Amino acid sequence: MANPRFYEIADLSEGSEITLSDSCFQHAIKVLRLKEGAAITLFNGNGHDYSATLTQVSKKSAQARIDQSEPRPTESAIHSHIGQVMSRGERMDYAVQKSTEMGVNQITPLTSERCEVRLNAERQTKRINHWQQIAISACEQSGRSQVPKIEPCTPLETWVSEQNADLKLVLHHHCAKKLGEFTPPASVALLIGPEGGLTEREVELARQHGFQAVAFGPRVMRTETAPVAALSILNYLWGDQ
Repeated sequence: MANPRFYEIADLSEGSEITLSDSCFQHAIKVLRLKEGAAITLFNGNGHDYSATLTQVSKKSAQARIDQSEPRPTESAIHSHIGQVMSRGERMDYAVQKSTEMGVNQITPLTSERCEVRLNAERQTKRINHWQQIAISACEQSGRSQVPKIEPCTPLETWVSEQNADLKLVLHHHCAKKLGEFTPPASVALLIGPEGGLTEREVELARQHGFQAVAFGPRVMRTETAPVAALSILNYLWGDQ
């Protein structure tokens, strides 16, 4: 059975000893109830896994010795950035979690004409932190050693104007063009609409900024399903070879 994996914000190097961060301590000691001598795996987002051993455990803190470092080649060959219009309830949580499992590198929560989520500055900060933690947990589970960045909430108009990926796609079910028709890219930007879909004006705006409309068959997917399907196909075609 594989050692439990934890995201640790500290600098990690072979032979060093660290005090676990609060979040790592809560998960490893309070939740899993690991004891001194337990073998664990740590990662801090630099693409490596660090085999470690718990050396001291108390009620309020724990220390670990870093025994070995090794690269963790789990990243896709293509860099993917999703612009996801925010959705209600747990739909956005699901999109972040599953997109992380599928290898996304960046996610920007977007506002749009049909976006039903309205957040003030304080709530935006809390939601971004919440989604970032979901991404971290998904990396712990899926074996990724690089954590995708959850960017600040951004208006759709601003996001589409700032993207410079090799291939820029807007998911739009009225289009029949297939992904296999495009030249293999090194980077992809994906625009995904809300529960009510993008307006024709927004699709046209994306096209004006170099986005190409693409569909995945004749069925309309939910907003939280679309990034999972898109990333699966992108990785099958060009990423995980």
